[in-house]
Amino acid sequence: METAAVRVLRTMGTVVSVTLSQGPRQERWADGVERIFADADRRFSLYRPDSELSRIAAGAVALPDSSPAMRRMYALALHWRTVTNGEFTPHRPDGVLDLSGVVKACAAAAAGEWLHSEGHRDWCLNAGGDVLCSGTAGDGGGWQVGIVDPADRTSLLGSIAATPALPAVATSGSAERGEHIWRRPGTSMEFVQVTVRAADIITADVLATAITAGGSAALHRFSSELPIDVLAVRRDGGLLATPGFVRHPTAPVRPAD
Repeated sequence: METAAVRVLRTMGTVVSVTLSQGPRQERWADGVERIFADADRRFSLYRPDSELSRIAAGAVALPDSSPAMRRMYALALHWRTVTNGEFTPHRPDGVLDLSGVVKACAAAAAGEWLHSEGHRDWCLNAGGDVLCSGTAGDGGGWQVGIVDPADRTSLLGSIAATPALPAVATSGSAERGEHIWRRPGTSMEFVQVTVRAADIITADVLATAITAGGSAALHRFSSELPIDVLAVRRDGGLLATPGFVRHPTAPVRPAD
């Protein structure tokens, strides 16, 4: 059996890793993944003053006059704002348009499509906590995605399988990057971390953010309406989970109620 190939990229203010467990590959097998994330960063990063989104934020370019790619991304973000009843939003409290809540996941989805187009079937892509998997891991079994304990980043709360029906797992919260999720005025953050498994990485990423912002009400609503699994960590360390999560022996997870 061939050994796994791994490519690690630093882009979009985070680390992106791609693991190819087996199958044909060339020396530069992950170049397309790197290009997709670099292109997204150049267009949508608010940390780059030369990006199109930064020029929109500065008032140098009006949104209606922006590129078709920018308008499509904004339309996608507005769609999810409607779906989540405003728990997810592309607008910062100061009014600045920030599309980071969908851009990274869209880049991950595009990277997955590129890998498939190149004939790769067995891989795992981790874009700063947005994990998308395909096929099998190096041991021939399925990919298992570990869920980090927000109180101790060196340990795991548990894991969940990335399955053919639900191959995407995304985690959102304040433990890694501090308080960066916007919530309705006058509300407090009930969860410090939320992990969602879904059929696609955009759904997983957006709903992880929306549930973090919306708390138990959002968790129950989305898990009852959509084919997802959720693990949420309360501020006091308590856990809420849907049945799809695997229990970790040192941190039993009770079902959401």
